[in-house]
Amino acid sequence: MICDSLKKIKKEIGKDVQLIAVSKTKPVEAIQTAYDCEQRDFGENKVQEMLEKYEHLPKDIHWHMIGHLQRNKVKYIAPFVHLIHGVDNAKLLKEIDKQAQKNNRIIKVLLQIKIAKEETKFGMNKIDLEAILNEYQNKTYPNIKIVGFMGMATNTQNHEQVAQEFSNLHKLLLSYQKKFPELTILSMGMSGDYKIAIAQGSNMVRIGSAIFGARDYQNI
Repeated sequence: MICDSLKKIKKEIGKDVQLIAVSKTKPVEAIQTAYDCEQRDFGENKVQEMLEKYEHLPKDIHWHMIGHLQRNKVKYIAPFVHLIHGVDNAKLLKEIDKQAQKNNRIIKVLLQIKIAKEETKFGMNKIDLEAILNEYQNKTYPNIKIVGFMGMATNTQNHEQVAQEFSNLHKLLLSYQKKFPELTILSMGMSGDYKIAIAQGSNMVRIGSAIFGARDYQNI
């Protein structure tokens, strides 16, 4: 089932869109099955869960931290994390830079921009974004590479609203690419809205339930 779902989704999204298989709450066995079907990028939203899975799974997996990351937990994933998606403030960025230096690494991150109407969604505003990119340009974070933006749309059945929110983030990324050509990744879209996200310019989608089946919320 997992292999069939992976093949179906990869065919749908095309070669220009990277698939992050969201494996949070899923057992090691399910991830290994996806790995055996040539999937290499997996997303987790809890540090402890990512650490446990990292210990038991092949070391060429690319682990993506897609959840809200607390500063005091950065040190645990700094040695191996491939990409941190949800960086939404300068304090977190400074801690990632600090831990990257300790591990002699350059850690790639995405800046999370708030595009949803919901107050519960994380993300920085345009003023904070401008300030962070100015610091980045001035080499404030030498052990970090900002490679793009990430955003989560409003949880609504209004597809026009979702499309507009994704479109706004795509336009924002394009507006900065001349100054920062390394901003190449636009991480938008999950199981319920990835097709809308891709239509609006996403080139990285985070899909879990459409691959692994419904999550067991008792384990979250």
